[in-house]
Amino acid sequence: MIWFTALILATGAERIVEVVLSRRHAAWAFARGGREYGQRHYPFMVALHTGMLLACLAEVFFADRPFLPWLGWPMLAIALACQGLRYWCIGTLGRQWNARVIVVPGLGRVTGGPYRFLTHPNYVVVIAEGIALPLVHTAWVTALAFTVLNAILLFGFRIPTEERALTTLTPAA
Repeated sequence: MIWFTALILATGAERIVEVVLSRRHAAWAFARGGREYGQRHYPFMVALHTGMLLACLAEVFFADRPFLPWLGWPMLAIALACQGLRYWCIGTLGRQWNARVIVVPGLGRVTGGPYRFLTHPNYVVVIAEGIALPLVHTAWVTALAFTVLNAILLFGFRIPTEERALTTLTPAA
């Protein structure tokens, strides 16, 4: 349980780094006339992602979930691989990356890096990590609940909002 707690705390610290980076990028975007979309769903995203981390710990502790090596080690590998893809996405988008949906007029839609292969590779990361991270320590209720709630949020709100916002961008050269 100690190392799983350390993993969840490290993931939480990584999210704080993302928030700081996101705020810097938002300030940069707004200084260049950036327009934000989907402000109403953003607090729900923050609550869901924070809740998932807390629920991982609560489920493992209160439901006495065991660490099963045959499940835990592969899920840990997937969770760690997700970080690599996450930072590939962030690096590819550069200052255009943000946890919020902010579009800067005149900038093209990014089509390099992982965006050559997928329209929304970061959401593949979110989906995979939302399943893998809880299952590192068999928190299957958290994995299931996060997956369902995240699917509603992503496919019902976030991706449609992002697609509408991205139609304002010019195609990348």
